[in-house]
Amino acid sequence: MTNLAEKIASLPSLRTTVDAHGLMAKKNLGQNFLLDQNITDKIIRLSLQHQNLKDFSQSFTFEIGPGPGGLTRAILSANPQELTVIEMDERCISIMEEIQEKTGNTLKIINGDALKTDIKELSPAPRHIISNLPYNISVPLLIKWLKEINNYSSLTLMFQKEVAERIMAPIKSKDYGRISVLSQLQCHIEHLMDLSPNCFTPAPKIWSSVLLFRPKANTLTSEQITKIENLTTLAFGQRRKMIRQSLKSISNLEDKCQQLNIPLTARAEELTPEQFLALANIK
Repeated sequence: MTNLAEKIASLPSLRTTVDAHGLMAKKNLGQNFLLDQNITDKIIRLSLQHQNLKDFSQSFTFEIGPGPGGLTRAILSANPQELTVIEMDERCISIMEEIQEKTGNTLKIINGDALKTDIKELSPAPRHIISNLPYNISVPLLIKWLKEINNYSSLTLMFQKEVAERIMAPIKSKDYGRISVLSQLQCHIEHLMDLSPNCFTPAPKIWSSVLLFRPKANTLTSEQITKIENLTTLAFGQRRKMIRQSLKSISNLEDKCQQLNIPLTARAEELTPEQFLALANIK
């Protein structure tokens, strides 16, 4: 074990920590706490394995909504250059401060809103984001990071299982939509594991999934992203209609589709992410 891992191992159990701080999860903050250290350790182990990394040394890591600190402990045990946690809940800040007493300057604490925090300004690269995302802001946070994915080496994120299925959905499936297109154009996405409701306190009504995102070699420009968002909003806003109807506001649609061999009778769910990109790019 690294010296840092030994310090983490000396902390009280997560359950003891939660009880000591009277930490009840708040529904309005989308909180469901993961108190099984075996599971949080496994999440980090799988993330590292799939990235062919031994640990997070030389990397700057960020965690959103650390709660009682289960994932925080697992990340710190992977020996990051620095871990910055961003937490809105004042009650959890005191728990982070207890961990900080053990780990020193390796752990940085921000009491703030992740949606309003510009992570890329907080450290040099390489940057990794790791989070059991608050359910109520998981998609807005993902879209924010996808739009600037070149600033990150990886995102290891936990979602409601149904959201994870939408992100990874293949074409011609009911789950395929706007978030599928943007995610799959920007990243290589791997499914790491599923977690049952019983893994959490309090137990949610749904399963959760952990996904690993790594940026593709050729990611979208901001102009391309804007065009993709416009196209997919129109197309999936009327997903049962043929694109000659749903995309009729696009200038010279018929000529563009003909050049790209995209049938006007296709529906949104039948166009691949690459076809949406080709439509966005064509002049």
